[in-house]
Amino acid sequence: MSLTIHHLHVSSSERVVWLCEELNLSYKLKTYTRSPLLAPPELKALHPQGSSPTIQDGDLTLAETGACLEYIARKHGGGRLLLDPSHLAYADFIYWFHWASGTFMPNVGRVMMMGFAGLGAENSMVGFTNDRLQKALRMLDDRLKDNQWLAGEEFTAADIMVVFPLTTMRYFARYSLQGFEHVAGYLKRVAEREGYQRAMRKCDPEMELVLGVEPPSKPFV
Repeated sequence: MSLTIHHLHVSSSERVVWLCEELNLSYKLKTYTRSPLLAPPELKALHPQGSSPTIQDGDLTLAETGACLEYIARKHGGGRLLLDPSHLAYADFIYWFHWASGTFMPNVGRVMMMGFAGLGAENSMVGFTNDRLQKALRMLDDRLKDNQWLAGEEFTAADIMVVFPLTTMRYFARYSLQGFEHVAGYLKRVAEREGYQRAMRKCDPEMELVLGVEPPSKPFV
C-alpha cells in the first residue's frame, strides 16, 4: 500500500492514524513538529489548505479529516467502521460523524480562540460560546447514557471523529467535563481500545493523553 499519513503533533490528524490502526491497515507515518504553533512549511506545501491531516495515496493528495477517514475506510478498509444506509443505526452514525466537525469542533474552536484572545467571562460572546458548548456536551452525554458508542453498540468512524475535540484539543480549548458522567465513561472505553493506544503511541508518544474530566494541568501554549 502506498498510503502516507502526514501527522502534525498534537493535532486532529491523530484521528486518521487511529482509523488505520482500528482497520489494521499498513501505512507510512510522517510526523511534524509545530513551528511554532501551526504547521511547518514542509507540511503546508503538501496541500493548498496547508494544514493537518493530509494524506497521500499514490498520486492523490487529500486533506480534511472527514474526507480522509471516509476515503481510507472505503478505498482500503472495505467500508468497515462506516455504516451502510440499510443499517438500523445509519442515521445515528451519519449524524454524529458530521456533528463532530459541523457543530462540535467549531464550538470548541471558539472556546480556544477566546482563550487565546484573553477574553473573560464578562464578555457576551464568551458567555454565548460557553452556553453552546455546555448544550453540545449535554446532548452528547444524553446520547451516551444508554449507548456504548455513538451509533449504538457498534464502534464506528463517528466515534473517531468525536473523540479528538473531547481529548487532545483540550490542550488548546481548556474546558471541563464535570457533570457529564456518561461522556467521562465513554472516554474510559476509548482508552481501553488497543487501536487507540497504538495510534497515540505512534502519533505523540511523549504527550500525556487527555482522557479525564479536567483539561491538562499545563496548556500547549
